[in-house]
Amino acid sequence: MKYLTEKNALRLIAVLGAITVLVLLNMNPIPQDLAYHHFADTKAVLAIPNMLNVVSNLPFLYIGGLGLYHLLFTKSLHIIEANKPAYIAFFLGAALVGIGSSYYHLSPNNQTLLWDRLPMTIAFMGLCSVIISEFMSVEIGKSLLIPFLVLGISSVFYWDYTESHGAGDLRFYAIIQFFPLFAIPIILLSFKAKYQQVSAYWWLLATYLIAKVFELLDTQTYALLNIISGHSLKHICAAVGAYILLRSYQARKTVETS
Repeated sequence: MKYLTEKNALRLIAVLGAITVLVLLNMNPIPQDLAYHHFADTKAVLAIPNMLNVVSNLPFLYIGGLGLYHLLFTKSLHIIEANKPAYIAFFLGAALVGIGSSYYHLSPNNQTLLWDRLPMTIAFMGLCSVIISEFMSVEIGKSLLIPFLVLGISSVFYWDYTESHGAGDLRFYAIIQFFPLFAIPIILLSFKAKYQQVSAYWWLLATYLIAKVFELLDTQTYALLNIISGHSLKHICAAVGAYILLRSYQARKTVETS
């Protein structure tokens, strides 16, 4: 069921985009809060510092690698072949999150955080291109992949550059990371899907939002469970969403048109 006409959905996305940009540009630069690097669970196990925060990233490496294997070798995923690079970007980014985020959590600081954020942005921008291809236009989704990747990667390097010069600014990165969280649901609700099992994208969004809650409640979760922290559960929860999406790509069928 469509909740908005396609034209009205595009208008709403444009208005929300303009408001987001104007609000953030009228804010002062946002430096990285150094307290972000202080996680609740710092236990070292088998000489691995912050062990659970490190190894809880390994599901990303597995799921991303599995997705790439099926995309490139078994060719068993039901995707928009014309925009296959976008799916590759998503699963490659997911696999690299498993490496980059593990590296960051071995020694959390602004320098290592770059390698956590960079692959996340690649995966996210690939996903945006995929969703535009599957719901709006294959040609538009395909043509936007490279600009999306350039914008996403630039936002991370811009933050890193400003941070290294003592004037950290996360505003550009915030736009790239959070605006799609408003735009994607509008697209899912307003445009006709080319494939079945659209619910997988909703599960992906839901697990991502739950992961963010776990991230915010890192200390409280660790105090409650005393085994695993909110940040480790954040990694696991987000990886579950990526796995659900991968499974849907294996099982879904093209939507029949009347």
